[in-house]
Amino acid sequence: MASTLVYGIRCHSCKQVQYVCRFITTSQKKHKGTVKNLKGKSPGAKKWLTNQLKDPYVKRAKLENWRCRSAFKLLEIDEKHKILKPGNVVIDCGAAPGSWCQVAAIKVNATEKDPSQPTGIVIGVDLLHIEPLDNVSFFPNSDFTNKDVQQSILGSLGGKKVHVVLSDMAPRASDARQLDHELSVELCASVLRFSVGVLKHGGHLLCKLWMGPEQNKLHAALDKMFTNVKVVKPPASRTSSSEIYFLAKNFKGVPSDKIKSVENARPENSNKNDIG
Repeated sequence: MASTLVYGIRCHSCKQVQYVCRFITTSQKKHKGTVKNLKGKSPGAKKWLTNQLKDPYVKRAKLENWRCRSAFKLLEIDEKHKILKPGNVVIDCGAAPGSWCQVAAIKVNATEKDPSQPTGIVIGVDLLHIEPLDNVSFFPNSDFTNKDVQQSILGSLGGKKVHVVLSDMAPRASDARQLDHELSVELCASVLRFSVGVLKHGGHLLCKLWMGPEQNKLHAALDKMFTNVKVVKPPASRTSSSEIYFLAKNFKGVPSDKIKSVENARPENSNKNDIG
């Protein structure tokens, strides 16, 4: 059969179509798509909830049993840039509620549904609780920026290097746009410091950032460690949102003059000034 998209996953055989349909339709309980009571909600919350119900990606996520609309962001990015492959080891930072892990598990064959392909590994970590997902290892209620949590993640890998690090993390939004941007940069810096210690040579990093003046400095830091760095904004990312994604491909290692500063940097003490 010709290749076809099923729930956003490109399939090349009838067997692959069956694998995808079976995994997605049994992976997460369904959620109702209506808001019963807006009483007591702030105007901002009411607007957000109303927009959610009108959002075509939200509707598609419910119909296709993705845990949330963000699944389509990763699907669209991977469809274009091909960063996830069978047999890959993937770490998803800021994984709740688990939609990126759903996508990654299918893409890297962590589901073991295709015996002709190597089996991948998917690990997700988040501050929030995450409902279990078959063939995915979660670190729920865990602060990724904490070095003990990072050590636990490393321990679960058993010495394996990582092919792809994903981060859809974002700070709790406030009314202070510049502060939000700086906190977002700090999260990205924490992910980068972690990534340089776990990525295989040739590995990839995909990291969300809220746009602002510090993004050029982060871009420059990535350029020193990856052969190809670009800013992407998939169609599923709302045009009204300041979010962008740094896609850094083909990790080439840390420059010798940066090794000490990266090793000495501590996630809990992250500062936007130590990423360059």
